[in-house]
Amino acid sequence: MSIKQLFDLSNKTALITGGSRGLGLQIAQALGEMGATLALVARKKDELTQAQNHLKLLGITSFIIVADLQDETVFTPIVTQAMSDLGHIDILVNNAGATWGAPAEDYPASAWHKLMNLNINAMFFMSQAVAKASMIPRQYGKIINVASVAGLRGNPSAMQTIGYNTSKGAAVNHTRALAAEWGKYNINVNAICPGFFPSKMTKGLLEKMEESIIRKTPMGRLGGDEDLMGAAVYLASEASRHVTGQYIAVDGGSCIC
Repeated sequence: MSIKQLFDLSNKTALITGGSRGLGLQIAQALGEMGATLALVARKKDELTQAQNHLKLLGITSFIIVADLQDETVFTPIVTQAMSDLGHIDILVNNAGATWGAPAEDYPASAWHKLMNLNINAMFFMSQAVAKASMIPRQYGKIINVASVAGLRGNPSAMQTIGYNTSKGAAVNHTRALAAEWGKYNINVNAICPGFFPSKMTKGLLEKMEESIIRKTPMGRLGGDEDLMGAAVYLASEASRHVTGQYIAVDGGSCIC
């Protein structure tokens, strides 16, 4: 197999949660440009429609599924609809997530439960539903969990995101544990740990700390519109077929400082 064939995603299908904007849409575009047909999941139909139109202009076929992943009843219906649209699911990208900032001593219980529910519970139950319906029966699958460099370290005290960090740390070890258990089904499970990218989620934080973050990042910049694409394609393709249980930090080197 040539190197071009190893990275080719033609005739592959991908289900991407939180795929309507931000990092999820960047990953969706990357997989689509390499030939994959997509199903995008998000809460807001208007944002999904905008994403679908954007991808269509690039010649990428996508389907949209409106669902709130905090509702534990949605996972089987999502997979049923995705299977109807795509036929099967080769690639799952668990990207949906949220954050919340507050001092640890005053962190609201409601915020804590929301983050754990969306950032880690949904990641597992989505993976479970996809694996049982498609990946295990077909003995093939690529699962990419979007964690964060926040799951690899503590934070500057000004950030006060204990719930986010905890959930993303859980996502990293969840990736390892699931990879160890599902390797026998020829399912690769890996994670991407983004650093700071401008997004709706990070807007408030970057308004306060952007200069400081850039100053402490070896590459001297924030993540850009194309910086997750290569890692996503690598982990979704046959190029990474002997890689599982790993994470790739895409952060300009911030986690090593």
